[in-house]
Amino acid sequence: MRGSTLLVAALVVLAGCAAPVSPGDDATTSTTAPSATTTETPPTAVSTTAPPATATATPTASPTPEPTETFTPASGYGPWGSDPVVVAVEAANDDRDYAALVTEATTFWEANDARYLGYEVDYEVDADARNPDMVVRFSDTIPECSGQADAVGCAPYITRAGQIDRPETVYIRTGFSDDSTVEIIEHELGHTLGLAHGDEPAALMNATGILYTLPRTNATEKAFPWDDPNFTVYVDDANASDPDAAREQIRHALDYFADGAPGMPDNLTYTYVDDPADAEVRISFADSSPCAPGAVSCAAASGYDPDGDGALETYGSYRVILVDLDTEAVGWHVGYWTAHYLGAEADDEKPEPFRNATYNERRSEWWT
Repeated sequence: MRGSTLLVAALVVLAGCAAPVSPGDDATTSTTAPSATTTETPPTAVSTTAPPATATATPTASPTPEPTETFTPASGYGPWGSDPVVVAVEAANDDRDYAALVTEATTFWEANDARYLGYEVDYEVDADARNPDMVVRFSDTIPECSGQADAVGCAPYITRAGQIDRPETVYIRTGFSDDSTVEIIEHELGHTLGLAHGDEPAALMNATGILYTLPRTNATEKAFPWDDPNFTVYVDDANASDPDAAREQIRHALDYFADGAPGMPDNLTYTYVDDPADAEVRISFADSSPCAPGAVSCAAASGYDPDGDGALETYGSYRVILVDLDTEAVGWHVGYWTAHYLGAEADDEKPEPFRNATYNERRSEWWT
């Protein structure tokens, strides 16, 4: 049977937390230049991430051995025999050492053949071999495999010598990190050695898994770190001192961006929803502070880290928490964090109202 696949979830969800607005007495009426003691001057945001969460993927069907002729080794060797399996490598010339990745994968099976296969296997990786037993072909796309159009690897499922039609081809999708690429190769070689999905080593031979891509641009380095400019918004005003006025402040802040704030994307939309699970922007009022001591607002983002470097590459949602804040300042704080997550992490990148704003300016109709 041909077409054994590995389907993976390549995106890993992380939660990120941005630095809160710095401690300060927001009740002061000082109109002097901002300082850490007289105003709530927001510092440069620093993002941190939580450990990767488990990602899910649609499982593929495990290959089933042909019912009449499953292989049972009698001589200590499997379907490939006692001679080394000569492996050639086909790949685009993109400066990656694909042969080294294939060698690492074959070395794994040579070291673990007795444990997982019950017979010996030996490989000889020769990228340019003229008459190979197997070709490992790297491409940014691979053929549909066992009904899966989005698998990252595909290989023949071989349990007996009579199934082998030299050279057999193993397909590996490119674009993944070295470690993840080796894992894909090991998985697909496992199929050519008679292992089905779920066989030991199960962590390797499962039909789904988590892989990381090659390095990608972090969200903090992107002009627009979102997949699309249309945002859904949920407001929890349960702890707001004046819920109606607070909602009006939030609308002013988000309308400011929807109307084309200077230096910000000009195609943003905000739609309010009644279920927080449907919202990409969540704004709430806290009766006890989850922020840093003395901070009057803080924010956190979640999103995707496909390259596994611990930094988000794309935002999926963000949350703004307002703490013991007078209603007239609500809009400014929401606007500040909105600019931050639209790609303006540094204050000098934000629209003018969010640069060194005084106490009174934060409580003015700054959006006009």
